[in-house]
Amino acid sequence: MFARITTALLLLFFAGVAPLHGQNQPASVDAGPISTDRPAVTDSSVVVPAGSLQAENGFLETRYQGQSVLDGPETLVRFGVAKRTELRLTLPDYFRNLNTGSSGSGFGDLAIGLKQQLGPTPGGFDVSAVLFLSFPTGADGISSGGYDPGLQVPWSRALSANWTAAGMFSVYWPTHGRSRNVTGEGTFLFDRQLTAPWDAFVEYAGDFPEMGGPRHLLHFGTALKIAKRHQLDFHVGVGLSSAAVDHFIGIGYSFRIQAIHH
Repeated sequence: MFARITTALLLLFFAGVAPLHGQNQPASVDAGPISTDRPAVTDSSVVVPAGSLQAENGFLETRYQGQSVLDGPETLVRFGVAKRTELRLTLPDYFRNLNTGSSGSGFGDLAIGLKQQLGPTPGGFDVSAVLFLSFPTGADGISSGGYDPGLQVPWSRALSANWTAAGMFSVYWPTHGRSRNVTGEGTFLFDRQLTAPWDAFVEYAGDFPEMGGPRHLLHFGTALKIAKRHQLDFHVGVGLSSAAVDHFIGIGYSFRIQAIHH
């Protein structure tokens, strides 16, 4: 069942790519280096170039209430279908409980989405809107068991040649039993360009669900572009409230290819 659902959604996702071959698409602005949504909680405020296929991947170890969970490969596939529009596919992540082994372990849910770049604004802000829907394809105890929508609005603004401020406002509707636990989220970060290919950030993220206490998080990370279209990242986070995780640590690798040329 899981394989059939995944195959159908993959076909649906890439069905939108085929018409680009026959259309007079704008030339892809592919001069810039790779820009990823990871490793920060805050997404990038821009889309991938038209015709580009970008895969962002990573592994994360999380400690929460005495339990350690390893998950990966955290794969997000982004495809630029137009100058300001991208399709998004979040593949099922595998969660492994390091305390209990196979018990409480399994694949999570799959999600598809759309990202529309709205900026830059006259004030110098880059802004985008992300809509997504997850499907209950995961294992019992891992999957939410419902079709869960979400809305994210990431933004960023350059403060100087080396400093950038960014953040994201989000609303999620996760399934909780037979109801929705509507959750608002706000993030804010400062990013420092250390060298041309290397940057680091400090970030605050807060989740505010209808049911359960707020989850406050302090997050640090760094990313190194080992080539124009290839990036390595490393990040750590600590919880600041009782409902948040104790800590997490992760690594990642992302790359971009030009799948369709003008």
